Amino acid sequence: MKVTVVGAGAVGASCAEYIAIKNFASEVVLLDIKEGYAEGKAMDLMQCASLNSFDTKIIGTTNDYSKTANSDVCVITSGIPRKPGMTREELIGINAGIVKTVASNLIQHSPDTILIVVSNPMDTMTYLAHKATGLPKHKIIGMGGALDSARFKYRLAEALEAPISDVDGMVIGGHSDTGMVPLTRLATRNSVPVSAFLSEERLNQVKEDTKVGGATLTKLLGTSAWYAPGAAVSSMVQAIGCDQKKMFPCSVMLDGEYGLSDICIGVPAIIGKNGVEQIVEIELSNDEKAQIKNSAEGVISTNDLLDV
Repeated sequence: MKVTVVGAGAVGASCAEYIAIKNFASEVVLLDIKEGYAEGKAMDLMQCASLNSFDTKIIGTTNDYSKTANSDVCVITSGIPRKPGMTREELIGINAGIVKTVASNLIQHSPDTILIVVSNPMDTMTYLAHKATGLPKHKIIGMGGALDSARFKYRLAEALEAPISDVDGMVIGGHSDTGMVPLTRLATRNSVPVSAFLSEERLNQVKEDTKVGGATLTKLLGTSAWYAPGAAVSSMVQAIGCDQKKMFPCSVMLDGEYGLSDICIGVPAIIGKNGVEQIVEIELSNDEKAQIKNSAEGVISTNDLLDV
């Protein structure tokens, strides 16, 4: 299996590292526009190989897309990161041009690849990738929901004072501070609803903390997070490479599901060797339906800023 990661910054390099450590890919290509940057990151990571017992080959290249040829999966992390006080939506003007160019170059050399989009605003960039490439809709996936759900489970475990392995839950909707819909009603601790352990007030706090999870880290770090985003991407790449048929909440193109069409937004989907194998429609409460509708309206308003 060959994987390309475009953008050798913190998220891209973490993604490459996690993929290598999991040892399911034969080759990872890191590509960046900054001269020598991807090559240096790749060399540093390869010097971990004997220490972390992986055989995945990692190579770096400066803007040479021929090195990415015949990639099974391509991950797009390129674009400028959020700065403190900046919303994901404010990134659109700069990142749209970057993502459109990157996606086009990747498809030219790997026409059968599956794209995973990480660049923000993620739902809109995923939508742009669909419009710019014309790939079948099951071959383009936005990463956000997997990350948001990991943050949700972290906050749930914290509130429950429980090990993370006890906790399950997911976040659907747009990958933004206002668009996320953490499904507290369906969250469980070893199959027991978390509402059996936590008050409504505490659950609401978990929900709000989850929604500002990215902004909280940006404020603390001075830039976007990278460990959890990299891990989230690597898990999705592994699900494709190993045909795991694993369910992730992720941003996919909808065609009537959840009453929505011509939009990429976070919903549960089965991910396997073909990319999106199935979109899973779950029964939502009236309140959750209203939240997903409001979230979709926010994504659409951002999409309307695109030149497609």
